[in-house]
Amino acid sequence: MGEGSRKKGFCGWFLVLLVAAVIAIAVVITVRKRSQNSEPELGPVPGPPGQVQKKYGDALKIAMQFFDVQKSGKLVDNKISWRGDSALKDGSEAKLDLSKGMYDAGDHIKFGFPLAFTATVLSWAILEYGDQMQTVDQLEPAQDSLKWITDYLIEAHPSENVLYIQVGDPETDHGCWERPEAMTEKRPLIQVNTSSPGTEVAAETAAAMASASLVFKSSDSTYSSTLLKHAKQLFTFADKHRGSYSESIPEVQTYYNSTGYEDELLWAASWLYHATGDKSYFEYVTGENGNDFAKFGSPTWFSWDNKLAGTQVLLSRVSFFGEKDTSNSDSLNKYRKTAEAVMCGLLPKSPSATKSRTDNGLIWVSEWNALQHPVASSFLAVLYSDYMLTSRTAKLSCGGESYGPSDIRKFAISQVDYILGDNPMKMSYLVGYGDKYPEYVHHRGASIPEDATTGCKTGWKWLNSTDQNPNVAVGAVVGGPFLNETYVDSRNNSMQGEPTTYNSAVMVGLLSGLITTSSVVQSFT
Repeated sequence: MGEGSRKKGFCGWFLVLLVAAVIAIAVVITVRKRSQNSEPELGPVPGPPGQVQKKYGDALKIAMQFFDVQKSGKLVDNKISWRGDSALKDGSEAKLDLSKGMYDAGDHIKFGFPLAFTATVLSWAILEYGDQMQTVDQLEPAQDSLKWITDYLIEAHPSENVLYIQVGDPETDHGCWERPEAMTEKRPLIQVNTSSPGTEVAAETAAAMASASLVFKSSDSTYSSTLLKHAKQLFTFADKHRGSYSESIPEVQTYYNSTGYEDELLWAASWLYHATGDKSYFEYVTGENGNDFAKFGSPTWFSWDNKLAGTQVLLSRVSFFGEKDTSNSDSLNKYRKTAEAVMCGLLPKSPSATKSRTDNGLIWVSEWNALQHPVASSFLAVLYSDYMLTSRTAKLSCGGESYGPSDIRKFAISQVDYILGDNPMKMSYLVGYGDKYPEYVHHRGASIPEDATTGCKTGWKWLNSTDQNPNVAVGAVVGGPFLNETYVDSRNNSMQGEPTTYNSAVMVGLLSGLITTSSVVQSFT
């Protein structure tokens, strides 16, 4: 064969190889695209709690301690060395013992609305993740802290249509800087009743009582029954005498102003359905009230003031695990679809992902108490992910894209890891966790030496001191970073540096869900 023929043969083979290579590349690209767009794969069915994630277990042990820091009353088995008995005469003007409960934040007021929310969320966390709490010996502390609040709430509800919703005067309290053990100022009471209704706070307290009744049902049936009786009465009061406490009692607007009571009615009825199995509560949330109040299809942020997202996730549990005559309800499916919309908004790569984030991915909605939204959103995300996994639900759809339970859990992990120190400040916003955390927390008790003698006005020098707090407010979740992800560690910076008891409840729930993996119970009863 001549040289020209050999060249032609070589060119022919080269073209064949080139075409084959192009085909191979096309196949690889197609396979990759299919892989990227493939249906999410479910992991194995979770069973009993598995291997503990030490980081989250350690963080939970710390977070749980803030409830002890915040306790009012005669302390039993006190675990915080610098705390002592306080507010022992609270409620005496009404011949009630309102000494228990917990202080709201860095001050010494007992605000009933966020305190009841604290109890509801803590109950929810125990009901869903009590077995996981137990793996790190935190179930009993959680139950003890919950009971410290519910004991107070029972006392605060002396008759069917009367609920005491505040102890202490914020203006007087905020005019003082002193340890709670040293308080001598008057502690006036505020109540809601038929002439001054407070539907949102009464309904939230009903939710707290109903959810807590489930927590104590097996360990103390008498106490559980008492809680449930109060829950039913409070819900009837809230629903029958509708009106916002922000309108009935304008002075509450300064600190915990309510944007509406409709969400609390649905939230309370949902918890009462779980606690009683009474279909009338299910019909309440799936009937006309659901259509009027639920804002189906409109995702919202879960918080002490707005319970809609929490209600949607809680009722999704019925959709996942309930009996056929309830789980197939059209209205119930609307709750679940809206819960899915909430999840889609949280997933960072979802077509409907919220833009309310910092550059490093932290959910960020508000300058004041910025961490409340990422923590609360992540708690709901872990719950929903576990509902999907336990029910063998492989995916949810967000704008045509599919996401699985692991995607939702990864979002929650990204948020809690940020809070625990994986952030531009390299600072843990959970006080007491890690090597670097805020040392000038805006908290009266933490800022004043245990042996200092101070009155209402003489304690201000401790607020203005340049020394770090002499006492560690262990477990406090501070307000958090600005949108630019900076944090100013100053005791006068209450916007960023003041912790709240209700944030700790949601943080406890979130960490409990991440300690390990296990199947969620299909029924709370």
